[in-house]
Amino acid sequence: MPFLFCGVLIVETFLQQLVNGLLLGSIYALVALGYTMVYGILGIINFSHGAVVMIGAMVAMSVIMALGGTGSSVSPVIILLLAAVASLIVCTVLGLVIERTTYRPLRYAPKLAPLITGIGISLVIQYAAALIWGRQYMSLPDLIKPEKIVFGGVQITSTQGFIFVLDCAIMAALLWFVKASRMGRAMRATEQNPEVAGLMGVDATRVFAFTFALGAAIGAVAGIMVMLYYGQAHYLMGAMLGLKAFTAAVLGGIGSIPGAMLGGILLGLIEALASGYIGDLTGGIFGSNYRDVFAFLVLVLVLMFKPSGLMGTHSGDRA
Repeated sequence: MPFLFCGVLIVETFLQQLVNGLLLGSIYALVALGYTMVYGILGIINFSHGAVVMIGAMVAMSVIMALGGTGSSVSPVIILLLAAVASLIVCTVLGLVIERTTYRPLRYAPKLAPLITGIGISLVIQYAAALIWGRQYMSLPDLIKPEKIVFGGVQITSTQGFIFVLDCAIMAALLWFVKASRMGRAMRATEQNPEVAGLMGVDATRVFAFTFALGAAIGAVAGIMVMLYYGQAHYLMGAMLGLKAFTAAVLGGIGSIPGAMLGGILLGLIEALASGYIGDLTGGIFGSNYRDVFAFLVLVLVLMFKPSGLMGTHSGDRA
């Protein structure tokens, strides 16, 4: 009987870590989509994307704190919807401004120029956010009390379940949009060859701007998901999240939308399982506090042994 109890406990622990990894990985995948779409269309890495995600979280948090104070008569669902709309508008406009003022003039510059510029824009946005919202952590008001859901010894909250379902729905909708819509076909044509696409009537400049706007809108949703997942927001929250999402995009094959989704899920699973089990094996020396190490170890190994990623292809074949 003791052996049976230990076996059940081990299985439950594994399943819990698996669920935690899937939840975290779905968020990484959502953020990674912003990196992989811009790289697939323009061939550049938008390192300001993590800062855009942070702005999405901070704007949503501000709306929630303004409308969801003690004694507020506004429905929590309405508050969350208004916060999401405000976040989407601000991030979409910010994405368009970044594309117009920063990346469009550098479209034909050496690849290093937009890379360094993206890092600089990210720092500008971060410290502008610090001036606006302050350097302290902003905690989510107690609007909705999440219910605990337990099945098979695995525990999640209703908020976590909502985040996972919404993330999956957005990723599925994006796949459909890119494959079936007119703009999606224009994006794929521009990705293959902008000059030839232009001869076929595709406005490449419009496609580039739309790609930035769509990536920023998805980033806004990802920021809201992170805020709901952790219950707080901070002006530096996009830095590490952005690096991990970039790692997920590289792992899956940057430029590939399914690859970004796969890479995000795998990275979340690797983090959850490694930080849990290696922490136990080392007596807590390498536990959750060192989970970032595992993410970047994955990045190093992928770049060493398979630089194109799990689903990556040559630039002429990405779609």
